[in-house]
Amino acid sequence: MYVTAEHALSAPATDANAVVQELRDRAEILDALYRFGLGQDLKDKALFASAFAADAELDFRPAAAKWGGRPPVMSGRDTIVTTILALFTGRVDTTHQVTNPRITVDGDTARLTALVEAQHLLTADHTAFALLKNPYDVELVRDGRCWLIHRLRIDNTWYTGDPTAIFGN
Repeated sequence: MYVTAEHALSAPATDANAVVQELRDRAEILDALYRFGLGQDLKDKALFASAFAADAELDFRPAAAKWGGRPPVMSGRDTIVTTILALFTGRVDTTHQVTNPRITVDGDTARLTALVEAQHLLTADHTAFALLKNPYDVELVRDGRCWLIHRLRIDNTWYTGDPTAIFGN
């Protein structure tokens, strides 16, 4: 489920071209997750959508289960983008911080594990909030030079505040 390899790079140190390619891939893979977070924070539909493959899947059920939520799995880039932005735009201010990324690359697929701290505040009343610390398990696919999220599973380690005020139950 999570990336637990003992080394960051798999390319042999003696193969400079392979090392450069792997480093480029890793930067692009991580950028997909940055586009996911910043796209939400800015409510930028194009940026947010650019993080996902057309047939992407987003599973927030493991995180929501921590406070009794039961959201459906979201399938398809358009559904994910429309659903999340409709839930937040004009109602919830967010900030996402990504840390501890671990990446494995296998040809045109990759896996990314990261820890994401996501702050959610009601726009009209910042005293109503939910601060979430979420481990992300991300499967990605290469699309030319760009990497896209194919499957994203979000779990929750801890939260503070009231997630039901933000996400409902």
